[in-house]
Amino acid sequence: MKAIVWTKYGSPDVLQLKEVAKPTPKDNEVLVKIHAATVTAGDCELRSLKFPLFLSLPMRIYMGFRKPKRITILGQELAGEIESVGKDVKLFKIDDQVFGTTGFGMGTYAGYKCLPEERKEMEGVLAIKPANMTYEEAAAVPFGGLEALHFLRKGNIQSGQKVLINGAGGSIGTFAVQLAKYFGAGGVTGVDSTGKLDMLRSIGADQVIDYTQEDFTKSGKTYDVIFDVVGKSSFSGCIRSLKKKGFYLLANPGLSQMVRGRWTSMTSSKKVIFGAASPKTEDLIFLKELIEAEKIKSVIDRRYPLEQTAEAHRYVEKGHKKGNVVITLEKGN
Repeated sequence: MKAIVWTKYGSPDVLQLKEVAKPTPKDNEVLVKIHAATVTAGDCELRSLKFPLFLSLPMRIYMGFRKPKRITILGQELAGEIESVGKDVKLFKIDDQVFGTTGFGMGTYAGYKCLPEERKEMEGVLAIKPANMTYEEAAAVPFGGLEALHFLRKGNIQSGQKVLINGAGGSIGTFAVQLAKYFGAGGVTGVDSTGKLDMLRSIGADQVIDYTQEDFTKSGKTYDVIFDVVGKSSFSGCIRSLKKKGFYLLANPGLSQMVRGRWTSMTSSKKVIFGAASPKTEDLIFLKELIEAEKIKSVIDRRYPLEQTAEAHRYVEKGHKKGNVVITLEKGN
């Protein structure tokens, strides 16, 4: 099969199109013929290993010190059809249309991927694809949707509360805007760059703030929940902008934010919450049901063929994508 192989740490040029062996499912696995995958900011960070030292060193130890060895094909999200199943598989059958995330197992920049029918540690989750979505639209759901769902549930949104989402225009943020509305927020403010504001209005944001023109932490307005997807807001400014008993949700915190967050949660009525989501099949099915009820949808900025995955990485790295960037695979890969 064709695959984009990650040859070393570095620029998008380290991603090379190659022919690799097609995987064979184990007894408890399904083989998915991939029709669509995505490129996330996290994929780009992993490819280049641009992490703080306290993260990059363990990453190198796990994946390979000088070059990636444990994982050689990137990509976390997929949508496709089940081509074959292991003898113990009961939840899926051949020709089922599915979507999901591979978790830290990666491997979706390829024609095929084997996944366990039920989630294992460090692995992702798989479910039947929403009936009203294309493969491209479905592939863009699992990572951003599950992360947004995880954090907003922690934020315990009550009907009528004010919610602000910083970095609202990306994979997680676009789902966070829609889910906050679904959970009953009385006003959702989306913060992002100039070119994303109209899109944020189109998916339900009640107010938008252009961070290049205005610092929301200095406006004097306060919110019940502040969800910082990108981790670039002022910690003290966000705490000031929270109402009493408010929640500050951090999807991508730095070390100092984690330390200060724990202290703030211990010494005040305001709660700071961080920590990655642990994917659950029932949560992916919950998102599927919301999609089929037309409560939420995925936002796709650009589509690239598998052969142009490196170009997709270059685009995502610029930080300007609206929602999601999708990789499409031709039949026969």
